[in-house]
This record gives sequence, C-alpha cells and structure tokens, in this order.
Amino acid sequence: MERKDFLKRGFTSLLGIAAINPILAACKDSASVDPTTTTTGSTTGTGSTNGSSASDCTVSPTETEGPFPTKIPANFVRKDIRDDRTGVMMTMNITIKNKNASCAALAGAIVDVWHCDKDGYYSEYGGSGMQSVNFQAVDFLRGRQVTDASGLAAYTTIFPGWYSGRAPHVHVHVYNSAGKSLLVTQIAFPYAIANTLYTTGQAYGYTKGAQDTLNERDNVFSDGFTTELATVSGSPSAGYTLTHTIVVNG
Repeated sequence: MERKDFLKRGFTSLLGIAAINPILAACKDSASVDPTTTTTGSTTGTGSTNGSSASDCTVSPTETEGPFPTKIPANFVRKDIRDDRTGVMMTMNITIKNKNASCAALAGAIVDVWHCDKDGYYSEYGGSGMQSVNFQAVDFLRGRQVTDASGLAAYTTIFPGWYSGRAPHVHVHVYNSAGKSLLVTQIAFPYAIANTLYTTGQAYGYTKGAQDTLNERDNVFSDGFTTELATVSGSPSAGYTLTHTIVVNG
C-alpha cells in the first residue's frame, strides 16, 4: 500500500481506535500562504502562545502516533538525534506544562520525538509500499529527553522535509516521570518559513520543492492547529530554532 493511500484511509490512534479521516485535497499552489502564519523578513514564524499563563492553558490536542512510531523509545535517550542525516540544523526546544497545576512547568516528564528526514523518509521502516526506501536497520531522527526544572526538553536535529498528503510536522509523546502516557501529539510548522527552505534550499539538499499540503488541508491538522503551531526562527544559512509549548494533564 502506498503511503499516500494509507493516509487517505486514515491512521490508527495510539489507543487502537480506528479514525477514518479522509485526507482533504492537497494544495498545489506554492504561492498560497497559511493564514495563521506571520513572518518578518521570512526569518520568523510566530506560532502558538498556548500555556503562556494559567488563563491561556489549553491541553494540546491528541493526535495519531502512526504510521511510523519509534519502536523502542527507551533506547534513544539523546539530545542530538541527527545521526547521519544531512540538512539544515534545527534546535528544537519543547516545554511541557501541567494544566492541573495552573500551567506550571512539568519537570521530570519524559518526551519522545521523531520526524522524517529532509527527503520525507522515516527510520525504522521501509522496504514496502508505505515507504519504498528501506531504513529498517537505522534509527535517525528519534530521541528521548527528560524535562528540566523549567519543563524544557531540548534536541539538536534537522529541519524536516515533507511527504505527499502531509504538512511538515514533528511527532511528540509525553509521559510522566513514572512512565505513564500523558499525551501523543504533533507539532506544525509555519507555512512561509517551511516553504522558503523547501523552495530555495537546494544547496542544502532540499530538492522536492514546495510542500503539497497546507496545515489547514492536512488530515491531522485540518480540524484546528492553533495550539500545535510552533514558533520557528532562523534561515537556511544560519540554521533554525523551533520553540513550542505542549500542555498536558500531568
């Protein structure tokens, strides 16, 4: 089965509940701009302010962890998750906050992240219709960190690419310090920032061109992504920094 066909038929959620959610038509107009994105000189994309205060503290949406979740997350306790993957470096700063404590920082939370490489491929999978290129024997772009006293988990990675039918995204699974699952969610990217790299970053290996799906037409984000949109700053030459807050019931 082709990956785009899988996406059209819907993902299976972490709890095993079938979510048949047909993908909306992909946008082929690279000039279209995500209306929720603001930019300054195409170097800064302003995202969600969720979790900035006790009065602005909405639990982040639950999203699918499939179809390429990390098989044994505990094996990947590391800050630098790049391995051999090339692309523009990105520092990823994810802060976890606890709605049950007036949106205070959640220290000691376990945070797993994973995303595709610049060409749209995931490690630990492949060799089938879902992903023709076989990366089953490697584990790039997967990592686990524990939040510090300020609720921060930080990673060194690359700016992810995209694949047909999905807007660029990062998967996140948050556990409490005892290992109890609190939330599986995804992080969205400001369109203008991502597409600037995708359309001008050939020298850095981003050769696929404009992404074919906007956040609002993505089958995961199309029901609303205001609390999932990251703040991203930087440039292809200087690298990028992603900053995002995830709110859980801790």
